[in-house]
Amino acid sequence: MTIEQAQQKVDQWIKEVGVRYFNELTNTTLLMEEVGELARIMARKYGEQSFKETEKDHDPADEMADILFVLICLANQTGVNLTEAFEQNMIKKSSRDINRHKENPKLI
Repeated sequence: MTIEQAQQKVDQWIKEVGVRYFNELTNTTLLMEEVGELARIMARKYGEQSFKETEKDHDPADEMADILFVLICLANQTGVNLTEAFEQNMIKKSSRDINRHKENPKLI
């Protein structure tokens, strides 16, 4: 699935199942909440924290998909073409960072 297809699929789902988009502020808050849920899993799975006995779901993929869904909602609401935005961002990163990481002694 392309990013454009994902944007269309989310829009279709919102119209058929979700009734309407939450407003942009609500979706931004939901995005932060989902990022926090991923951070909790990462801290426990790869960091020094341990899972609580009440924590049953440890799937970072599901949380990443939740993040992507809400991000796509925000893009759709604000008229952002994520394919174009990502392509432009990669151009920016590639020109800005062409030697930055290769010359970083911490990464060698």
